[in-house]
Amino acid sequence: MNEGSCRFGLWHVHVYWSGHMLHRVRFSPYPCPGRAPVQFTRFLAGQGSSLTPYSSIAAVGEGLYPQIYRAVMGIEYGTTASYGIIAELVGTSPRVVGQAMARNPTPLAIPCHRVVGKHGLGGFTPSPEIKEALLLMEKKQAGKWNGV
Repeated sequence: MNEGSCRFGLWHVHVYWSGHMLHRVRFSPYPCPGRAPVQFTRFLAGQGSSLTPYSSIAAVGEGLYPQIYRAVMGIEYGTTASYGIIAELVGTSPRVVGQAMARNPTPLAIPCHRVVGKHGLGGFTPSPEIKEALLLMEKKQAGKWNGV
């Protein structure tokens, strides 16, 4: 298992992977040894919209959570979808989608920051400010930010 980290603002993003399979991605105030894959460094610097060729281990299988994770992976860079829309796609409730997002072991690869509430952004662990910063970065890069 490989591990490494890169920066996103004041946070360090720890990445754990083997081959092209991501096992865990997490945000921490502290770095970990090693370097994260270059795709993460570029993505978090706003220089890339994709983390390919990496896949998330959480999206493998036929259970409800893998189905939710695959639906979330289909949300385009610079856009968002509500918990309700994802729930409709997989035939569950928005609350279950929220629970899956809270348990997402590989944020960024499964872009849970792009899943928002009906009347607000919704949560993000460890800090909702990270979600806001990621969405703003993506909207700027995708040319969808109007500066407001």
